Amino acid sequence: MCGRYASFLPPDLIARLFGTKNPLPNLKPTWNMAPAMNAPVVRRHPESGDRHLDLLTWGFVPAFAKILKEARRPVNARAETVATSGMFRSAFAKRRCIVPAAAFYEWQAGAAGKTPYAIARADGDPLAFAGIWEGWRSPEGDILRTFAILTATANAQMSVLHTRMPVILEKSDWPVWMGEDDTDPATLLRPSAEGVLRLWPVDKRVGNVRNDGPELLEPAKSGAGQAPLALT
Repeated sequence: MCGRYASFLPPDLIARLFGTKNPLPNLKPTWNMAPAMNAPVVRRHPESGDRHLDLLTWGFVPAFAKILKEARRPVNARAETVATSGMFRSAFAKRRCIVPAAAFYEWQAGAAGKTPYAIARADGDPLAFAGIWEGWRSPEGDILRTFAILTATANAQMSVLHTRMPVILEKSDWPVWMGEDDTDPATLLRPSAEGVLRLWPVDKRVGNVRNDGPELLEPAKSGAGQAPLALT
């Protein structure tokens, strides 16, 4: 599962990395991205086919939803069923996207309660989550664009924390996932290879969405000797 992540990458860095063409959105950095917040998402423009960097709301609302306040708004979609689910299959077929992130968080249950961990790429590069997006139109004609992050069964490294993990795309996967290549995107719906990620315990403050700042990624005392996350 993926229910919280760090999204502080500068918009010009995201644009340069993913090759987006539109004017840069005004991104507010956060080290504690939570459901219902607006987040940077890379998607293909439906007319030009260019990659765009846009702000979408985290929590998927299907186009067929009748009443917005009653919509379920899942933040994750299971890789095993995304192509057949009535809620997600249209978006999987036509509206796949990439969600850039610096790191994400997961909680490990133990005798003393739940311990939060931060997870990032071991090579220091940003993460690229596989996502799907949708546009929901209100009766007044306003459009709400939302997204969900795909999850797969956890690999051995991540399984010590949770049974699920986000689908993380490698750079060579991006054209396939974005529909710029004819390869079946379902082939990418797998856990990361072992060793791609690194993880370390962080302070429990990350569990409160009102807490924000780079200190949330600093190793907790129990993680002494592990270097804090640094991206360039």
